[in-house]
Amino acid sequence: MHVVSAPVLEGWGLLSDEQVVTRVLAGQTALFEVLMRRHNERLYRAARAIVRDETEAEDVMQQAYVNAYSHLRQFDGRSKFSTWLTRIAVHEALARVRRRGRYTTMDPDDTPSNQHSAAVDATPDPERLAIARELGALLESAIDRLPDGAREVFVLRQLEGMRTDEVAEALSVSEAVVKTRLSRARAALRRDLFEHAGLAASNTFRFLRPRCDRIVRAVLARIA
Repeated sequence: MHVVSAPVLEGWGLLSDEQVVTRVLAGQTALFEVLMRRHNERLYRAARAIVRDETEAEDVMQQAYVNAYSHLRQFDGRSKFSTWLTRIAVHEALARVRRRGRYTTMDPDDTPSNQHSAAVDATPDPERLAIARELGALLESAIDRLPDGAREVFVLRQLEGMRTDEVAEALSVSEAVVKTRLSRARAALRRDLFEHAGLAASNTFRFLRPRCDRIVRAVLARIA
């Protein structure tokens, strides 16, 4: 598989994800790069919301793309390709944090606890404060302090703009659970700094061109 040039990528921009998938399966495997570049930021945000580490999030992305490419024929079109791909990344990220005992899923019937409040209200450590001098970094810090379960719901629903049913499918939970967790995440962020800072969520956890290129090169090398 070779890297598709920028003009060629632009030429395929009018095709839907599903149409690109069809062409990849028909032998135009280089077009898988089109799908990666379209969804890099969403997968990065979804993975990072769970693992809370940039480097590990990129590792999750690479493995998710390899898994998706290997099982591309299993995509049946019953949901959006983006949702199917996000679900693969979410499962990979969850598997990693659960193996390390670093993740405790929020119970849908839980009420806000002292543990959750303490996590949200905690003052960032000096190193984190130094990194978070810009307002966008402060918002990222606040999102990182959300409880497991609420964090990825907020990122996918609020930052990525996915519909409630799409988030529910990607995370393998009910729509009611998504709505509950989103409500609690918003309340926690309101207490922390989200509304007070007046930030635009779309500016957080960006996955810009140099990192996008690095992920694409690494995945193409693995699936070549």
